[in-house]
Amino acid sequence: MDTTPVRASWLASALRAGPCTLAQLRADRQLEEALAHGPDELHLAEVFGVDEKTAIRYAAAARQLLPAGLESAPACPPQGGR
Repeated sequence: MDTTPVRASWLASALRAGPCTLAQLRADRQLEEALAHGPDELHLAEVFGVDEKTAIRYAAAARQLLPAGLESAPACPPQGGR
């Protein structure tokens, strides 16, 4: 046990027995980010380094999963009870 980066071969062998591929895990993580931070294409492109078409696709999927109105609600409620 140490803090060096894992090798691709170790990661592949660890996932071989599991139900998902690396691509599926990455797609799941991108969708989770879109759901957690809102379906913002620019945010997704910045965080994951994906092109705009991929970011738009994940943002569109997140919009379909988010409850209506959540996307347009302000991030912080107005101060002072107004």
